[in-house]
Amino acid sequence: QVQLVESGGGLVQPGDSLRLSCAASGGTFSSFDMAWFRQAPGKEREFVAGISWSGGSTKFADSVKGRFTISRDNGKNTVYLQMNSLKPDDTAIYYCAARKCAVVVLSRAYEYDHWGQGTQVTVSS
Repeated sequence: QVQLVESGGGLVQPGDSLRLSCAASGGTFSSFDMAWFRQAPGKEREFVAGISWSGGSTKFADSVKGRFTISRDNGKNTVYLQMNSLKPDDTAIYYCAARKCAVVVLSRAYEYDHWGQGTQVTVSS
């Protein structure tokens, strides 16, 4: 059974940076496409960024393009989300998700089979 554990969330000020990590266990990490989603209070869960099994392909939501990057270390079974120039609108619970590799990086929550418990990111002055 695949388990995903996020870490790195916290309270930061607008303009600050934060790096989230997601450690995977129980499966063949290098065969999974990985993604980050987020959910703010009263809103639906939304796609943030995704990365292919090899790291060769990435995809970002328009709202985070140019500010967030996603990367992975298959030797450490970990995926990262580097978040720069954070805004109050980035406040949400951030979830890590995994699915078996696909032809393209997918961006709908129902397309992912495994989920972490989430980590809170709060951007406030």
